[in-house]
Amino acid sequence: MADAEALPRMADSVEQHTLNGRFSAIIFDMDGVIVDSEPLHVRAFLDIFREMGMENSHGIDFEAYLGKSDRTLWVDFVEMHRPKQTLEELQEWKQKHTINLLRHERPIFPEIPALVARLAETHPLAVASGSRHAVIDTVLKFEGLRPHFDVVVSVQDVERTKPAPDIFLRAAELLQVDPSEICVIEDSAAGVEAALSAGMQVIAITNSLGAEELQNATCVVNSYEEIGGLLPGAVEA
Repeated sequence: MADAEALPRMADSVEQHTLNGRFSAIIFDMDGVIVDSEPLHVRAFLDIFREMGMENSHGIDFEAYLGKSDRTLWVDFVEMHRPKQTLEELQEWKQKHTINLLRHERPIFPEIPALVARLAETHPLAVASGSRHAVIDTVLKFEGLRPHFDVVVSVQDVERTKPAPDIFLRAAELLQVDPSEICVIEDSAAGVEAALSAGMQVIAITNSLGAEELQNATCVVNSYEEIGGLLPGAVEA
């Protein structure tokens, strides 16, 4: 693990934990972990609100939905505004905007391809994402990531979204690995809560939130290099 000087954003008041044992599988969140897409999601929503003539009246606090699904936001939006579009139409509209932005910008975190490739040599890997399958498929085509993941679980595959544990439990079921033997890599408080509720250990990376907001995670890190130091097989021999 990196020395203390490599952790400039780690607040003194955040209790540091260590991972317990070796893992039989690793689950990656996607948005904010594999791909720097959180700003793109906001842009996609704002584009739609602008097209609806609601740029300044949508009433959505995007920070409150970090780590949660588009559907969660749209359910609240529909309840507030009763738009003419159905919930499914709104989700499809947002999906189209998001995919266009992703294809144009391809914002994969640069450390991810090597980290994923090395971990895949020693662990079964999964993606468990609050995004829809079409968005996940778009991202995993970048940098040849898809073959490294044995399992992909989308918000479309579960009844309840993060912070409920359903998406991680479904991934564990498909991996055929006990949840207690899985490590999750997350960037949101909702994702951390979901992973812990599933009985998994979780590394939270401060890509989207500060260490204080992620302090319930098993470990909080500021870089992918630190993740590599925590997970056997993630560092080149």
